[in-house]
Amino acid sequence: MSVEKVTFNNSTSREFSKTVKQRVDQYFDEHDLSKHANMQMVIKTIVLLTLYFGSYALIISGQLSLLSMWFLTFLMGIGMAGIGFSVSHDALHGAYSSNKHINRILGFTFDLLGANGYIWKITHNIIHHTYTNIHEHDEDLEVAGFIRLSPHAEWKPIHRVQHILAFLAYSLATFFWVFVKDYKHFLKDNIGPYKNKNHPKSEWIILFITKAIYYTYMLVLPMLLLDITWVHLLIGFSTLHLTAGLILGVIFQLAHVVEGTDHPVPDEENMIDEHWMIHEMGTTNNFARENKPLCWFVGGLNFQIEHHLFPRICSVHYPAISPIVEKTAQEFGIPYNQHDTFFQAVASHYRTLKKFGNPEVSYSEAQI
Repeated sequence: MSVEKVTFNNSTSREFSKTVKQRVDQYFDEHDLSKHANMQMVIKTIVLLTLYFGSYALIISGQLSLLSMWFLTFLMGIGMAGIGFSVSHDALHGAYSSNKHINRILGFTFDLLGANGYIWKITHNIIHHTYTNIHEHDEDLEVAGFIRLSPHAEWKPIHRVQHILAFLAYSLATFFWVFVKDYKHFLKDNIGPYKNKNHPKSEWIILFITKAIYYTYMLVLPMLLLDITWVHLLIGFSTLHLTAGLILGVIFQLAHVVEGTDHPVPDEENMIDEHWMIHEMGTTNNFARENKPLCWFVGGLNFQIEHHLFPRICSVHYPAISPIVEKTAQEFGIPYNQHDTFFQAVASHYRTLKKFGNPEVSYSEAQI
């Protein structure tokens, strides 16, 4: 395996990196806290897993009406998104527990939702977190060919209406994940900047086994155990994924593709002439930090700045360390991008989609 690396000039702006790390460490030391999950996080994990698998159990019992079962597929979609945000995401980052085996086990919740944790750790943990908002490197910018999430991507006429199409694409995201995306990544030679990527045989085995488990409990068992038609199954399965896909897609895009975030280009030596931490500050956005129900549900993904700087800290701690990071950024004159509310962030993402869909908008104008 070879990789075309974009490098960062970490010899500059070191003081911010050093200071923010010291202050965050000091917070945990002074309050005698672990950087991993606490009881609040454990309770949330139980609630979200119960919402998803409990709803499934009620459906598969066959004791409910079609309308009730359909409503439960909607709840399963909410539960699926919540598990992805709060449980799988932290576990796959190694942030949920100091015990790697616990992280490994909880990481398999991702696979039980129909996705693949191994591929996610490559495309998200490694590629996205290292090359945030860098065109042709950050996999999160490549949602679909008809969606242009970087001002440096090739423009196509269909991008003129991407501000409408994007939300449909987000809704279909988990469908694509379950049936196409993981297989595609396993089969292609190049993933982001990684060339000739070879995957361990054990991961191939896990892929096929976990996909088979998912297809069995989601598609085969309902048809065998319930008095429904394939149309009923399709409606329920679609409701689940359209709900989860829209929630997941929108939340993830509000972190990076909004007004104010940067989309830097490496120089001729393939370097970003800035410290990596400064790069993350400029390309990342927080939103709705005071919205406690949203903070609970999305597992800190509305605190993306803190997550990108400290991905090994459990998301349950991000609201507490956010003021520390913001204050330090202000002292060093570094931008701290954020929107006060969820809907302000959605509106900003919508306007950004419209700007990136216009071929006459230059990169500098797209940043405004």
